[in-house]
Amino acid sequence: MLVQIIRNASLTSHRMSILRNSARLSAWSATARSISSSSSASLFRNSLQPVAHEESQSDPRNARMLRMLMFGKPGAGKGTLSGRLVKKYDIVSLSTGDLLRMHIQERTEIGRTAEEIVAQGGLVPDELMLQVVTSKLDHLHNKHWILDGFPRTLVQGELLNSHLNKQNTPLSLVVNLDVPDDIILSRISDRWVHLSSGRVYNLSYNPPKVEGFDDETGEPLTKRPDDNPVCEIFARRLEKFYSTTSPLLDFYAHLSQARISPSPHRHPNQHPHQLAFHSKPPHRLMVQSIAGTTSDEIWPKLEAVLKDAFPGLKERIESADVRRRHSLSDAIAAASVTASISSK
Repeated sequence: MLVQIIRNASLTSHRMSILRNSARLSAWSATARSISSSSSASLFRNSLQPVAHEESQSDPRNARMLRMLMFGKPGAGKGTLSGRLVKKYDIVSLSTGDLLRMHIQERTEIGRTAEEIVAQGGLVPDELMLQVVTSKLDHLHNKHWILDGFPRTLVQGELLNSHLNKQNTPLSLVVNLDVPDDIILSRISDRWVHLSSGRVYNLSYNPPKVEGFDDETGEPLTKRPDDNPVCEIFARRLEKFYSTTSPLLDFYAHLSQARISPSPHRHPNQHPHQLAFHSKPPHRLMVQSIAGTTSDEIWPKLEAVLKDAFPGLKERIESADVRRRHSLSDAIAAASVTASISSK
């Protein structure tokens, strides 16, 4: 009897121990599940947080790159104004004609193909002209640039736009110089050029220092072949401008209404499962029409557009130095005049 009681007590004690251990295991399991659930929820919440990129901390306009086209009627001043921009600001100017000649001179595959077509009196195909232009543009991802001479047709504009978007370097500014036809006609009739350098003079507002001669070389000036006879040539060129450029401007005006979202990219230290939300605002093309009768009248308006839309655009060091020297010279001259007046 006593033995039976001891056995029962021992069995009861064993069962109680099992129950206690089971209770502990249940508690540990519940705790583990709670921790896991909390951790998963935390990870999920963190995955929804956008990655903070450094660029979001500053004005996004400072990072905008100037990728610019300038349109205008023949004689509107595109070359003059582009030259001023490139001289004052850190901008690369690309001329389609210069790029094509470079390819031909360097005997590249593009150049050889283009030379063969031109030699036969044909027109260089749009696709080949796009290759001529993009062979340089594709290396200017972090540079401000102005493209001259391309596109000239709607098809070329569509090809260029598609290529730039694929490269994630879309156009940022299109400017149309709005100069009245009669002003351009008088401007062309008064225009003289130095053919070897391309310097242009106008007897009305930009005459040479010595009439009929280039300021730098002293060589004689001449009329551009396509300026004579003025009325007939100008009428044909103006008609071509309206038929080819107007559709281009409509095309870019339509594009300016659309916003292009930048491609998302991941931070180097970002968790693989963490979502990335790019902090850059959507890209939008600007199209500006600037009216005026002379380049001097249009210049401050054009410069104001660039300064407002691209505050990160820097002046060339030599340009700033020249301006400082002029300011210093003016200050010295003013001080001398003041001292002279005071001594009297």
